Amino acid sequence: MITVKLFATFREGRGKEQVFDEQVLRTPRDICTELNIPPDSVGILLINGFHAAFDDELKDGDLVSLFPPLAGG
Repeated sequence: MITVKLFATFREGRGKEQVFDEQVLRTPRDICTELNIPPDSVGILLINGFHAAFDDELKDGDLVSLFPPLAGG
């Protein structure tokens, strides 16, 4: 299973966490499609705490974190 943690505005209507079968959704891009999150709206993508790409292959037990672009000052 792949655990997906969502942050900030990505939680709206989706909750804080989602769990997916790695056999069905194989990449972070697949997860974004399933959650209706355009990849270009993701500011930070992490797999197991490390920066990752949308086409990286996921494996059982991975933790994917999706953050919208961050702003502040």
